[in-house]
Order: sequence, then C-alpha cells, then structure tokens
Amino acid sequence: MKEARHLITACFIIAIYSASAQNPSNQYFRGEIPEKANKEFQFMAFFINQGVTSNIYAQNDFLKGQVVGRLFGGNTTRTSDSLTSAYLEQRIIPFFIYQPKLFNGKATLRASFEIDWTWGDVSYGTGGNFGSAVSGDQVNLQTQNIELELNPAKGWAINLGLQRMFDSPYNPYKAAVDKMGVTGYRLAYWGTDAVGVSVRKDWDYSRAKVGMYKLYENYIQDDDDVTMYELMGERDVSRLWKVGASVNYVRDRASGAGGVSILGQGLNSLLASHNGVYRFNFGNVPYKADIFWMGAFFGRNTEHWLDPWMVTGFVNFNIGTADTLLNQNVSLSKWKKSTDIFGFAGNLRFSYRYGQTLNDNVTLDVIYSSGDGDGLTDGQYSGVITGNQWGAPAAIFITSGSYILMPHGNVVNRFSPAIMDISNMGYGLTAATLNFSRGIIPHRLNAKVGSAIAFSNIQPAGGGYYMGTEINGNVAYNFGPFMSLELHGAYLMLGDFYDSKQAAYGSPVNGGLDKRPVNPWTVFMVFKWLLF
Repeated sequence: MKEARHLITACFIIAIYSASAQNPSNQYFRGEIPEKANKEFQFMAFFINQGVTSNIYAQNDFLKGQVVGRLFGGNTTRTSDSLTSAYLEQRIIPFFIYQPKLFNGKATLRASFEIDWTWGDVSYGTGGNFGSAVSGDQVNLQTQNIELELNPAKGWAINLGLQRMFDSPYNPYKAAVDKMGVTGYRLAYWGTDAVGVSVRKDWDYSRAKVGMYKLYENYIQDDDDVTMYELMGERDVSRLWKVGASVNYVRDRASGAGGVSILGQGLNSLLASHNGVYRFNFGNVPYKADIFWMGAFFGRNTEHWLDPWMVTGFVNFNIGTADTLLNQNVSLSKWKKSTDIFGFAGNLRFSYRYGQTLNDNVTLDVIYSSGDGDGLTDGQYSGVITGNQWGAPAAIFITSGSYILMPHGNVVNRFSPAIMDISNMGYGLTAATLNFSRGIIPHRLNAKVGSAIAFSNIQPAGGGYYMGTEINGNVAYNFGPFMSLELHGAYLMLGDFYDSKQAAYGSPVNGGLDKRPVNPWTVFMVFKWLLF
C-alpha cells in the first residue's frame, strides 16, 4: 500500500517548492513561479516528528501501525474505553530538483522520496514505514515522484512521469499547499500520485490543463487497464472572482484486479471497505465501467489577501455505466448493463479574516453528497465516486478543519477518519465545520478552536442519520520560518448512525459491533520543519 502511505504528505511537498522562492513572511502572495533557479541542483526536505495518544487502535497485528482507511472499516480500527494508544512517529521527505543551465530553465527534473517509521518498530529488514528499532539498519526508501517538467514556451508546462494528480487547475509543484486546498475540488475527488503526462498553459487571466494517467496497467497484452483522462480550466472574471470547469473520464477494464496489495482496486474490490466508499456487488464476474465527472467551481479572493472575505465552492456530477459479463468466457459471452451511475456533490466554504494575518479568521465549510438507499436493486447507483475507489487513499479532503470526523493532514503512518470519503460508503453526506483561528502573537503564536457535525443522507440498517459532533483545537508556536511546535486535540461524540445493526450481527458501519462504539479522541504534539 505504497500510495496509501504517501498521499497525505503530498500537500506538504507542494509547499516545499513554492516556499523556496518566496519571502517566508508572506510566501503565498508574491509570485507562484520562481523567476530563476539560483543553482542547477537544489535540495529541500520536510521533517515531521509527532507524539500521539488516543483511544483508537487497529485489531490486526499484521498492520504494525500502518493504518489507512475509514475508522471502524476494513482496516480493523476500533475505539476503546480501557486501552490507550501512545506512540512516536517520524517522517522526512527529501526533495531533489535539478534544473540544468544548459536548457536555460526550460527543463526541470524532480525526485521526491519518503522515509518514515514509528519509533522502535523493527530493524534489520526491508519494507517501507519501518526501521527505528534498536540498531536500525532498515531498507525503507520509498519513491514518491520522479517527474520531468518541460517549459517549451512562456506559460507552458509539460509534466511527464510519476507526478501529482490533483483536482485543482494549478501546477502542484508551483502553488502553495493552502491554495490547492481551497481551489478546484479541494482534493476531495483526486489527490494522489500517478504516472502519466499533463500539459498546462497559464495566461495572464486564465489557466488550463489536460492530462492522461495510467492508474493500473495489469497485463500489457490485454485490455485490462484503468486509465484516467482530465480536462480542466479556470478564468479570472474580475480582480476577485475566478470560475472554472472540468471533465474527467475513467475507463476501467481491470475488473478489480491489480491495485493495492491483496485488496485490489475498482468498483467491486475489498478496497471499498477500507476506504469507506461504496462496494458494487458484482462478485467475481468481470466488469467494464466508463465513468465521467463533470463539474464547475469558483473562488472569490482565494488567497484571502485582497479583502477580508474569501468564498469558494464546487459542484460535481459523476455519470456512467458499469456492465458485467453473462458468463466467464469473454469470447463467447455478451456484456449486460448492471448499473447506471449518477451522483453529485457540492461544497461551499466561507472565511472572514478579521485581523492582520491569515491566522485571524473565522471559517464555515459545508459539504453535501448524494446517497443511495437501495444499492443496485433499481439498476442505478446514485452516490458519489472518487479516486478512493482505486487508490488508498486517492482523494484526501483534509482542509475542512476537522481531525477525527473528517481527515486532517498531520499524519505519518496512521490515517483513519470516521468519514474517509465524501461518498460516506454510498450513504451520502451533509456536513459542516466551523473554525475560529487567532494569531495571538502575529506570525509567532497561533491558536484555533473548531467544531464539526455530520449527517448521513441515507439511514444504515438499524441506525440513524446523525453521525456525530466533533470539538477540536490547537496551539502552534513558530520558532522561525517554516519551523513550528504544535499541540492538537479532538473529541468526537458519535451519533445514532453508529447504532446500525444487520440481523443478528453487527454492521460494517461500526466495525461489526452490536452496539455504538466508544467515542474516539486524540491528542498529539507535532514538530515540523520545512528546510531548504
């Protein structure tokens, strides 16, 4: 599950490249693209060390703390009223950039890697996310990106290789993390790494990109691949407002084969129960699926600098079909339509900056996604589909301000929110977060308090609509540019959604229990350093 261990750190890597060429005091508001590299070779890195305590743990001992997926889902994560998890974990992401003077800035090679572990896990072995037991000596280097960017003319960027695949119109190597989290679809549909080619063109007041990514190749001689195509554009319609639109298409012929370890990937794979997406009950029958995403998005004052108000939003429709074989013999059988696909989601985010820094703000974030109450019995799935159907995870909605109810970005080896995917297992979702931030000492000491609430749009068997309410907060002290020590905490009060039962046994909604799980909580202290 290499992709799973890489995804959350993708957002931090975005910040590394943009930060290197900008003023640390207001790095988000000058130029997005460095005018010229000072050296042919550059090295940067993101270091994070955190101590965590919570009542969340994984029952499967083989996971050894490498836990990705929905809380109470297929990753066996549970909560306890008697057991307390306590651990330290560490990660460094080195980033190497080579821009030869021979090509006068028109060609750049980027490579990023990842080394992380839980303190004291194992030593003298091979495998990612391990290597800090006594004596160390672990082979644990993991590849994030190896990609080439060509700039043949002003405003053009061609990225080739293993690269960021984000649902924002901006170049993920030249835009800050904050911008990627509030523009486009905010990584709620696609936020991962993938191999392919993307072409971008930036004009003075508009930008566009087109891309093709091979999600899974499988057998090179067979038509059994998963391929994604994208087209996205955005235009500045005024000094404050931007509007954009996009079309994505996934051609899935893998029938669940390949993908993430033994879980597979695709509509009918075991990955669904891990990621908290809807699992199509095709069984082992081969299928072929064609799915389109068509959406629009907008933003007002997206850098939050021109005036106190920032507003962003999106709406996205996923439309398609999935057909299955009448029997296993592909050459003799015919395809029949199993289900139509039609779902949608929308988001609005309002933020008011009442003080002199970006940390002085109040933010309200609301999201809605359609649900499906009868599965495929009516021949249609009316819920949302995201990249989490194929990757672990491949969509990361980490900028709502929630910590447990919805995902956040301060993770190393463990990523298990209650709502992992905006589809909410196909039940749909109505959720809101409210956050108040304050720069107590501007640019030095910051604090935040927040809350989040969520409802399922469809009731699970034996359960209700109300999913829960979270309260959270943090205090962060900045030692200097891009070096901070932070204390975070959150508590989630679960609702009657988790009372779900199915016949005489527990529901997958609450991890197979016959009663509501214990309310989850977490407290963690984080040291971060973005060095360059």
